[in-house]
Order: sequence, then structure tokens, then C-alpha cells
Amino acid sequence: AVVARPDTEPVIDSPAVVAEIRSFAAHALCDVLPSATVTIGGKGHGRLSPMAELAAVGVRFFVDEGVGIAEPATLRRALDYAAELGVLVGQHAEEASLAAGGCVHEGEWSARLGLAGIPAEAEELGVMSALAMARLTAAPLHFRRLSTAGSLAMVAAARRGGVAVSADATINHGILTHDALAGFDPNAIFRPPLRPREDVDAVRAGLNSGVLSVLSSDHCPHPPQAKEVPLDEAAPGAVGLETTLSLAVGELGLDEADVFARLSWGPAQLLGVSGVHGGPISAGAPANICVFDPTERWTFDPATGASRGRNSPFGGRSLVGRVRHTLVHGEVVVLQGKAQR
Repeated sequence: AVVARPDTEPVIDSPAVVAEIRSFAAHALCDVLPSATVTIGGKGHGRLSPMAELAAVGVRFFVDEGVGIAEPATLRRALDYAAELGVLVGQHAEEASLAAGGCVHEGEWSARLGLAGIPAEAEELGVMSALAMARLTAAPLHFRRLSTAGSLAMVAAARRGGVAVSADATINHGILTHDALAGFDPNAIFRPPLRPREDVDAVRAGLNSGVLSVLSSDHCPHPPQAKEVPLDEAAPGAVGLETTLSLAVGELGLDEADVFARLSWGPAQLLGVSGVHGGPISAGAPANICVFDPTERWTFDPATGASRGRNSPFGGRSLVGRVRHTLVHGEVVVLQGKAQR
């Protein structure tokens, strides 16, 4: 199963668009769980989307992807509604005025490249503000793409204090530092930006401890023209569905059980689908199964990958572990790495 991001065209902010997404996904090789935006248009401000109507058609997760809710009062209203509806609100934490115009982490490589930087404090102020609203409303809150040691420390402290907060980080921020910009590779442009080694180590520690309960592929395909531009004009993000599991097993330093917990069991529980996905393999359980060979060695080539997107900083990388087969509701949809329909 995958969670479809809501920042599509059109934006997923109405039941009609949810129905359209589901019609597209009817013959997909996996279950597609649509998310929806918190605000109309997913702009991070303005009127809330019709959350009750969207929840009624099965949407469990709401997030203004990549921008976040800029106004604390708007986030407060969204959290209040979400608590009543039994759904989850996500937040991309960023203080826009500090991040404005930046495209890389403010530090060594922003100075070397002569590019406007985004300081860690832009994310951390966003986390601080959102945590205050979660404490005020007593509603669950999920942070998307945390990337700094300071952010993770605040989330851990809030959780110890009884705040119902969860968080994810991307595979990119658990492996790559801002040193990846040394080759002027536009595929190393992300939002939030890649951070220094101490932040990457903090992300890994957070995944190991469970402060980060979800590891995100952050799959974000772009056409070539969106990346074949100067670094400060490149669209942020990379494809990740095909490489995330292998990278996590081979390079994050986590036990395999922790990898599966962060990629499957944890997300399923957060989204309320653990009765269908992410559970133990047992008699009578739904046969939604990924069969993974942890020993296979292979080299990722974006040009021959499964995604139509080719934008990845991991092209040419040697990986360990690969998916062999996939079953969805008992049907073998991928066999020996090949789609069966």
C-alpha cells in the first residue's frame, strides 16, 4: 500500500478528487490510500478543506504537503476538527520568513556555492509552534520530514510530556548529508534541505529509538526539465519507492524488524489500517505481503527504473536487498520483480 500525496494537479481537497484518484488506482498493483490537504488548494493558509466530507469517504490523513500550515490559529482549528473526526493532521514544519528564498541548508555548502540557505531554526521554530497547538488541543499531530537534531529533541520531549505527536523522516535525510551538493547535482535538492552529519546521525538515532515512527520514501518524481536547471531553480525531491527498502536495510544501521516497523507497521497503525496492512503473517490475515530478499546485490539505474521519474541522487549506487514478490489481497501482482498485470 502507498499513501498518495495530496499535492497533485488538481489538489486532493474534495471528495470528487478522492473519487478520481481511486478510479485511477482501481487497477494498480497496490492499495492506494488518498490523503487530502488541510486547506483549500493546499496552500497552508485560508479556508479549511471539507474535512468532515473527506473523512466520510475514507480519508485518514490531512497535510498541506511541502508548505505546512502557516498560521497557528488555522492549525488549531484543523486539529480540533481532526480530533472530532478521528483523523490525523500532518504538518510540514517551517517558518516561512526564515526559509524564504533558500534552497539548501545554511552552512558550509550554501557559502561555497553562493546559494541562499535555510537555517535549521526555520524548521525548529515551526516544530515549536505546532507542538504548542497540539498541546493546546490535545489532538494527535504528525510531523512530516523532520531533518534536524533540534526538531527531534523537541518531539521526544513533547512525547515524554504526554503530547500525542508522531513524526517521520525521509530516507534521503537518513543517508545523505549536504556534502552531496559538492557535485552540483540538482537531484540533491530537497525540502527540507539535506543537513550536516550531526543531523543525519540524529535522524538515524530517531529511527532506531522510535522517536521517528515512520520512514518515508518521499517519492517525488519530476520531469527532466524540472531538474536540468541551476541548483536554486531545481524542483525539490527524488524518486524513492524502488530504492527505500534496500537503502534502509543496507545503510541505515537498523535491525530489519525496525526497518519494517518504520516502513510498514508504524504507518499502518497511524492511518488506522493495521487490520489490513502492516500486520503479522498468520492464518486468516489479509494476504498483503512483500517478499524481500535481504541478500541480493544490485545497482540502481534510474533510466531503467520502474518509475517514470528519473530524478535520483542514488543512480549507480550498489544496493543490498531487493523485493522479489508482492501479493495484494491474495493476488500475486509482482513475481520475481516483474509486474503480472
